Amino acid sequence: MLVHEAVFTVDLGEDGYIFGFAEHDGYPAQMPYGWRCGPVDASSAVVLTTTDTGPLQVTVQVHDSEPGPEAQKRWEPAEEMSLLSHGEPVHLERLDPGDVLDSWPENEPLIHMPASPDAERWVRMRLYCHAEDYEPGIGDRGERHLIQLWPAPPTDPVHPAVSEKDQQARSEYASAVAHQEEHYVEYTVHLTGGDLGG
Repeated sequence: MLVHEAVFTVDLGEDGYIFGFAEHDGYPAQMPYGWRCGPVDASSAVVLTTTDTGPLQVTVQVHDSEPGPEAQKRWEPAEEMSLLSHGEPVHLERLDPGDVLDSWPENEPLIHMPASPDAERWVRMRLYCHAEDYEPGIGDRGERHLIQLWPAPPTDPVHPAVSEKDQQARSEYASAVAHQEEHYVEYTVHLTGGDLGG
């Protein structure tokens, strides 16, 4: 049974968004090229969009048990993942160039999953996507996503097969992220009273 539904529009940056039950301050270490969604960590998924920079309509539904498949025939095949909620509310964060921005609408109340007696609150996430124009680009592509959540023990994800091209893109992204981290150096500077003008 449907417990809660929120429908809103997100103005995207360049790389989609992060959805789940944790806040983030940086880009994911990997991107799920060839899929619509993939793991950031146990509690969150990164969702890739057709729209580069423009509006995306998002519907988030919370169910008390697994919903039936959507009858609307224009959805892409659904993808599924298991996420760990720890009782946290749902988060949606937009990936802007070099930044991660909280994008849950101010006029929408926070969404929590139904209470669970288990300390580890596993949630199943099902993602449906549709775009009127599947050519990636800037501006309105008529894109909308439906995210369905329900309590369920963790099970294997559901995704399409990944092509060699997508595997290569994943490797290149991971290499670029690792290369950036290698160039981050932390320095400790010891100052004396004379350095401070004392």
